[in-house]
Amino acid sequence: MIHGRRTDAVLLLVAIVWGSSYLVAKAATHALPVSTVLFARYAISALACLALVGAYRRHGRVTRDEMRIGTLLGGTQAAVLLLETYGVAHTSAANAGLIISLTIVLTPLLDAGRLPPRFFAAAGVCLLAVTLLMAGGGFHRPQAGDLLILAAAVIRAVHVVLVGRLTKGRPLRPLQLTAVQMVVGTVLFAGPAASGLPALLRADASIWGSLVYLALFCSVFAFLAQTWAVQRSSASRASLLLGTEPVWAVVIGLGLGGERLTVFAGLGAALMVIGTYWGQHIERVHRATPTQSRGPARIAASTGE
Repeated sequence: MIHGRRTDAVLLLVAIVWGSSYLVAKAATHALPVSTVLFARYAISALACLALVGAYRRHGRVTRDEMRIGTLLGGTQAAVLLLETYGVAHTSAANAGLIISLTIVLTPLLDAGRLPPRFFAAAGVCLLAVTLLMAGGGFHRPQAGDLLILAAAVIRAVHVVLVGRLTKGRPLRPLQLTAVQMVVGTVLFAGPAASGLPALLRADASIWGSLVYLALFCSVFAFLAQTWAVQRSSASRASLLLGTEPVWAVVIGLGLGGERLTVFAGLGAALMVIGTYWGQHIERVHRATPTQSRGPARIAASTGE
């Protein structure tokens, strides 16, 4: 019982950390260019992961499969973070956290094959929620930030499907795979970030604190803690706890970021939470039926950084 509670607490902490990442990233992009923020986040993460790989070198070097698959996944992950970070710079942290949760219903559409009709009803609720969130104080042309977050949700769903298909049945180690992805991201953003490096070096302690938090907590800790916890819990329980990420994004955005929800956005937030949880439940039950040969574990990875 105590072990189960500890695992649940770790999963909930991951969801809180991911939910907080939008407000932290928004603050960082106010002081630095987006490419510089991403480069610093990836570089710090890469150094931490490589240090851990070195500390556990008795388990062997990075394999060819880990290098090849990690490079591909590093590219898709970098695309997600690029769109997310540019998006959150031009919308509220609460909106970003809610819209990105569309990944929960988009992933099964790409990966689960034939789904029950009621799943599409849940997806329709989510799409209505996105429309209301983008409307804000009234219906108008969608903001660029919201559209970027929407694109990030689509690419994140593709990324999750790739993770499941490329790692299935292969002896890939999460730490080594993560290290390769972090190095790939560092290389990809090194060039675009070059012009912003002087500003990075002049940044004050609060900005560096935000960058370290995004790297060590929202990337390295969250990914490894998620993997550890999912291995010790049921997939359905893990996905339920990790699925609270958008709720925490709203709570933190409103409570600490001073953001406000209009009537339209508030209704959209409620519908998004209802739609994603409904769709998640339908997909989980669908995978658990005897006719489904694939396990439900991958849905647990559909949220987060």
